[in-house]
Amino acid sequence: MTKYGSFPGARPRRLRTTPAMRRMVAETRLHPADLILPAFVREGISEPVAIGSMPGVFQHTRDTLKKAAVEAVEAGVSGIMLFGVPEESKKDAAGTVGTEPDGILQLALRDVRSEVGDDLIVMSDLCLDEFTDHGHCGVLDAEGRVDNDATLERYAEMAQVQADAGAHVVGPSGMMDGQVGVVRDALDQSGHEDVSILAYTVKYSSAFFGPFREAVGSSLKGDRKTYQQDPANTRESLRELALDLEEGADMVMVKPAGPYLDILARVADAVDVPVAAYQISGEYAMIEAAAERGWIDRDKAIMESLTGIKRAGANMILTYWATEVARQL
Repeated sequence: MTKYGSFPGARPRRLRTTPAMRRMVAETRLHPADLILPAFVREGISEPVAIGSMPGVFQHTRDTLKKAAVEAVEAGVSGIMLFGVPEESKKDAAGTVGTEPDGILQLALRDVRSEVGDDLIVMSDLCLDEFTDHGHCGVLDAEGRVDNDATLERYAEMAQVQADAGAHVVGPSGMMDGQVGVVRDALDQSGHEDVSILAYTVKYSSAFFGPFREAVGSSLKGDRKTYQQDPANTRESLRELALDLEEGADMVMVKPAGPYLDILARVADAVDVPVAAYQISGEYAMIEAAAERGWIDRDKAIMESLTGIKRAGANMILTYWATEVARQL
């Protein structure tokens, strides 16, 4: 006997039948313009240096960095975030080389701007950790603690020299209280009103940062738990968000991305400014390592991880796969 209207009446699988159908009804789409490439430039090398814990990622020379920037433009990537790696002998307690006009990061900013102009948004990490001999993100007091307000003075100077060197965007990443307001004032007072601030608003003290410390030649002993956020907390992130917006952040960031998609979604729902998420070194390394062992499909895992970050609310994603993925898209 024929039955009409039999269970189930609703069949969502109809919208999953073919690749064309799934593509047509997809709710989240990645685009090359969503992507920002983090890149490392190292002083005193003549050839790129492979980063062992991040297969496929290198510490660039100034020349190869320019090439990477051009490739990013050609792939349709929106931005590049630069990190400087100075010679070890130039590090000191105040991170002096980080604010010298001819420091490696400032030279790299000038190189990239000269090479690509405004075709790529040139961003600069605004932090002292790469440049200090103790590896912390600020200057230390007599007790060996990070001095918040003394560090802000260094960040103000750093913002000015990075903007002078050509940064379109500065990214204060040290998690000092008041850093966005101080950087905004420093930029405005030095005639750089058009330079934007991408605030590292939510930056957790994460185990997933491990490979990054190799990438920047970190001198850190200990940890950063007194200034980066506790992974257990959510409300703290929303408080940081409110403060950064009040101080003048143009864009805000959640870092890491994958382990904190819930936080990313909360931030994205709360603001009317662009939201970035940083798929950090440990996230990258885990996928690369598992794929190398044949445990996962590398390309599918990369795309799935990025789609999840976009779906959670990121307008922009910093990822070491930016140029590769942009080409595929």
